[in-house]
This record gives sequence, C-alpha cells and structure tokens, in this order.
Amino acid sequence: MNMSILFDPEPIQWGLRGDPYLWREMAEQFQGIPLPESSHELSSLLEETFLKLTGYPVSHQKHFRVERHAHGGMSSGGIATEFWRERGIPLLLSRFAAQQGVQRDGFAAR
Repeated sequence: MNMSILFDPEPIQWGLRGDPYLWREMAEQFQGIPLPESSHELSSLLEETFLKLTGYPVSHQKHFRVERHAHGGMSSGGIATEFWRERGIPLLLSRFAAQQGVQRDGFAAR
C-alpha cells in the first residue's frame, strides 16, 4: 500500500481555498511511496513534504499564498497552516493508525 491512500477521501471542510489543491498535490507526491513503519515517521514525512511544496513549515503561524494553487478569487491560493496542524495532518495520522490496525489484524483494507 502506498501513502496516497491516506488522502482519500478528501476532508469536507478546508482552511483556505488553496488547501484542497495542496492536499491533492501532496497525495500525488506520495503516489507509489510505501506506508511508513510508524506514525512518527509519517508525521515527519508529511511535515517535510509540506515544507518542500510550500516553502513554509507547518508550524508557520500566518496564512500564506502558493501561487500555483491560485485559481481565481480574493483568497485563492491561500494556505492555512492551522488547518494542516489541527485537522489535515491529524486526519492523515488517524487514517494511518486505522490502516495499521487493519494490517495487524490480518484483514485487507477496503
């Protein structure tokens, strides 16, 4: 299994208008990359990829804009690090934990 499975389905609510585009870009980055061994390793990979794709650490305290994710509108391309810290990354970590539980129990993931 590769890491991109953790990104499906997408969250229902986002922080800013650029967040869904960044979510999809991150999913593409992890296509074909095997799931890591631990949630700590996953968290590190997510934070490193966030930094690589945006130029900002997920700990950055202010919203910022990623031009390639701007598709029209006043807040277009805006990235809310608060969304990623409080909802996005925790959602991915919880999906990873659920996936690990399925693998440990010997059942195939759906």
